[in-house]
Amino acid sequence: MSICAPLLIACLALLPFVVAAQALPQDSDAPKASMFRDPEDGRFDMSRWLLDHRGFLPVPIIITDPALGNGGGLALAFFQRPHASGSAAAEAGMVTRPNLYGAGAMRTSNGSEAYGVGASLHFDEDRWRYRGGVAKASLNLAYHTPGRRLPPLEIDYNVDGIVSFQQGFRRLGTRDLYLGLAWIYMDMDIGFDVESDRLNFTPRELGTKSSGLGLSLEYDSRDNTFSPSSGWLGMIEGNAYLPGIGSDSAFQSYRGHAYGYWPLGKAFVLGGRVDARWANGDIPFYRLPYIDLRGIGSARYQDTRAAVLETELRWNMTSRWALVGFVGAGRTWGRHNSFSEGGDKVAKGTGFRYLIARKLGMHVGVDYAWGPEDETFYIQVGSPWR
Repeated sequence: MSICAPLLIACLALLPFVVAAQALPQDSDAPKASMFRDPEDGRFDMSRWLLDHRGFLPVPIIITDPALGNGGGLALAFFQRPHASGSAAAEAGMVTRPNLYGAGAMRTSNGSEAYGVGASLHFDEDRWRYRGGVAKASLNLAYHTPGRRLPPLEIDYNVDGIVSFQQGFRRLGTRDLYLGLAWIYMDMDIGFDVESDRLNFTPRELGTKSSGLGLSLEYDSRDNTFSPSSGWLGMIEGNAYLPGIGSDSAFQSYRGHAYGYWPLGKAFVLGGRVDARWANGDIPFYRLPYIDLRGIGSARYQDTRAAVLETELRWNMTSRWALVGFVGAGRTWGRHNSFSEGGDKVAKGTGFRYLIARKLGMHVGVDYAWGPEDETFYIQVGSPWR
């Protein structure tokens, strides 16, 4: 079982808006209506609370993942308007995005717990961006050895330590194209329920410290980064982990992904996702790429290569309520399997959404998904694709 997904819960998913800051309105002449009522339709809406009153959005964390057991927690997200007036950005055809700060904590039935803080900030009319977080976690997990050539094993283990993700971006010209530089650091103590299970890994696969620098290129033309209805997001990134910058071993990780959204008439939105991850070198076993799909346990299937295809259809039944249906498939290969031997794992599900902040275009809701082994549900704030 990989630690990447649970740590993402602790570090970034506790702040679900860290990569999804929607454009703010440029005027503040809203009618004098109830703070939690939209003056346009009178429905419950948190736009004014979040944008005009610097309120926080409480986000329940409900965990039903087989990797961690059942549990939950709470995250708080705080919104802040950038200090710049936004006039220069408007003249250049850009949008002004809110600064976001968040903190949260969670605990599960198998004794796993984590807490963390994060932020997403914008500077100089959105020419510069920062996003990142720091988390402390103690997680009880299971690693499933991949491959058909060897008898599969389930190895129970614990990781306890800190993870830090820091990333800065610079806009290239006036387009929605950004060049990013990242530093990812993990310092984890590893313990096994059965000490002899340690013999299933090489010393380098048991590395406790990983420190890497990365470059990325990101393009985003989505009309709404919380719950998009048109446009696409594309990103490629690569990270190099080296002993010279604090890593126990040398390895590289890469990811390329694209999310597209197409309106079908006035009531439907079709979304598509392609996501590929791969790693080379002496990567620790808990950092291996994995199939990331709703309905499949976090990192249940992993190897040095992983790829996912997923599609989602949203039906906007009213101006506030929507239904969604989704299906996806993933495959892993590399260290133990060839691509043809990997085999596809399929997951599917359905859910509902409510437009909780119209000015932000932000939906919240619940998804219920089932995969090859498990059935589970997810609390969603904005898009599940991040």
